Amino acid sequence: MKSVRFRFASAMLGFIVLLVGCRQARTTQEPKALQISETEWPTHGWQTSTPESEGMDSRVLKTMLEMVQTQNYNIDSITVTRNGTLVLDAALYPYSQDSKHIIHSCTKSIVSILIGIAIDQGFIENIQKPVLEFFPDRTASNLDPDKKALTLENLLTMTSGFKCRDSYLYRWSGLNDMRDSDDWVQFMLDLPMEERPGTKFEYCNGASFLLSAIITETTDMSSLEFAETYLFAPLGITDLSWPTNPQGISIGWGELRMLPQDMAKIGYLYLGGGEWDGKQIVPTAWVENSTRKHISATLEDGYGYQWWVDDSGLYLALGYAGQFIFVVPEKEMVVVFTSDLSESDFYLPQNLLNNYIIPAAVSLDPLPKNPAAESALRQITEDLSQP
Repeated sequence: MKSVRFRFASAMLGFIVLLVGCRQARTTQEPKALQISETEWPTHGWQTSTPESEGMDSRVLKTMLEMVQTQNYNIDSITVTRNGTLVLDAALYPYSQDSKHIIHSCTKSIVSILIGIAIDQGFIENIQKPVLEFFPDRTASNLDPDKKALTLENLLTMTSGFKCRDSYLYRWSGLNDMRDSDDWVQFMLDLPMEERPGTKFEYCNGASFLLSAIITETTDMSSLEFAETYLFAPLGITDLSWPTNPQGISIGWGELRMLPQDMAKIGYLYLGGGEWDGKQIVPTAWVENSTRKHISATLEDGYGYQWWVDDSGLYLALGYAGQFIFVVPEKEMVVVFTSDLSESDFYLPQNLLNNYIIPAAVSLDPLPKNPAAESALRQITEDLSQP
């Protein structure tokens, strides 16, 4: 982490910003649903706007892109939307705006959305239902009172209590063991318990896989099929891929590939409280509960329902190697990064957000036009797309 910040400090290119860590430039306002005009829905494509028209400073965004360019960071794309319009869409060669990108664990946040929809549609009763009851035809090994008490909500908040050992902390050893097994669901249900459910945050990819399996058990559809009907189609998301395991269950912890602009649609749906073009796609209460801190976490301040939560009021979907969907309610902004970053550079996108993109949003009202700055921003965006 420190190495990232020191590299930032040496690469400011004359733009003076105090860097004190990726938590700088925080706000204190609680998340709120954005009131969105019907004309701004990006179902069939984002409307574009200049930064100044949306109260942002093009010069700050240009400085950020110059730094990314000179430091040769492995960022593939940066997408910034404000007030329902696209103000920056930078794709860095050889990546392009038309290239799907693997979003890794940002997939988990989408699975959470699907659980909320499944509850709203009546496929799932509630989040307090014990996990074992979703699989009545299976018998779990290592059965004890803690495993019997494990609920859907515990899976959502990464407080399952499973001894899964399948995260980056364990170099994904448990995840590899699950993938090598004949039956991934049974593998997860058979894991021994290490903690009482609901008491400790422990990142577990297998827990997210079980969420996807529960969607299949309750709807008779894969998570992809369910999403295509209830989520992706209403949002106009069609260009994506999401593999399944050998039993046809979508990979709930990751491996979803989609366009950055469509990732921004996911953030925008939540920024609007789950409403999309006059239709409530996700219940507002689910959005609010998913994006509030239920338990202190590791990579961020807290964790909701498969969403990470920052104490400032912003929340995010986060994936390996620098995939991010940031939702910044106070600034009415959604910011997406796709990357191929090393572990030492993992927080680079969050530093860019906190030290450039949020400070660039200086007003909720339009700024005076600045044709020279807007032209310079367009030029460097074009330069970054070339070899």
